[in-house]
Amino acid sequence: MKLNIAFPATGCQKLLEIDDEKKLRPFFEKRIATEVAADSLGDEWKGYVFRITGGNDKQGFPMKQGVLTNGRVRLLLSKGHSCYRPRRTGERRRKSVRGCIVDNNLSVLSLVIVRKGREGEIAGLTDTTVPRRLGPKRASRIRKLFNLSKEDDVRQYVVRRPLPEKDGKKPRSKAPKIQRLVTPIVLQRKRAKLALKRKRFEKKREEAAEYAKLLAMRLKEAKERKLERRRSSSRSKGDSIRESTSKK
Repeated sequence: MKLNIAFPATGCQKLLEIDDEKKLRPFFEKRIATEVAADSLGDEWKGYVFRITGGNDKQGFPMKQGVLTNGRVRLLLSKGHSCYRPRRTGERRRKSVRGCIVDNNLSVLSLVIVRKGREGEIAGLTDTTVPRRLGPKRASRIRKLFNLSKEDDVRQYVVRRPLPEKDGKKPRSKAPKIQRLVTPIVLQRKRAKLALKRKRFEKKREEAAEYAKLLAMRLKEAKERKLERRRSSSRSKGDSIRESTSKK
C-alpha cells in the first residue's frame, strides 16, 4: 500500500510505499477523519500523528465519508456530493464508491500530519518549504495577513508574482486584482444604487396613491349611477301607478 502524506505547514507531500502489513495494521478498521499515531512506520516517525483524509482502492474507486463499510457500494450522487462532478445542471448518476473504513484492499491512503514529532525532520516533507505561488486576493484577507487596520491602503501590500525573465528585458511581476476593495467609486456607485432604489420606491408609492384615488372616484361614480337608476325606476313605477288609478 502507498501512503500519500501531506504536511500543510510546509506545503509538501511525500509518497511512501510500504509492503510490510504489520506497519500498516494500526490504520486498518479506522474511518476517514480518525487520528492515528505513526510510530509503527519506523523510528523517524515517532511522535507524529496522522489524520486519515481518504484513499483509493486497487481498481481506482475513491473512499467516501459517511459510507460505513469497508467494501464498495453504488450510490446515486448529485451536485454537492463528493466523488462526483455533474456535467449537466441537475444531473444525477449512480457511481461506485468505497466505504470510509480502511482495509488492506486499498492501493493509496491519503494522510495529513496533524502533530509533528520531536525526534527529527523527515526529508522532503518537514525540512523544506514550498512557497505559495499566489497571495491572497480579497481585501479583508490581505488585511488579516499583514495585520492592517481599515485606514491602511491595502494596494501597497498586494503579493506580486514574478514573471519569467526574458533576454534583454526588465524583470516583470504580476499582481492580482483586489476583490471587495472599498474605493470612492464603489461608495459612489452604492449611493447611486440606493438613490435609484429610493426613487423607484417614491414613484411606486405615488402611482399607488394615484391609482387608489382613481379607483375611489370610479367607485363613487358607479355608486351614483346605481342610485340614479334606482331613482329613475322608482319614478317610472310611481307614474305607472298614477296612470292606472286615473283610468279607473
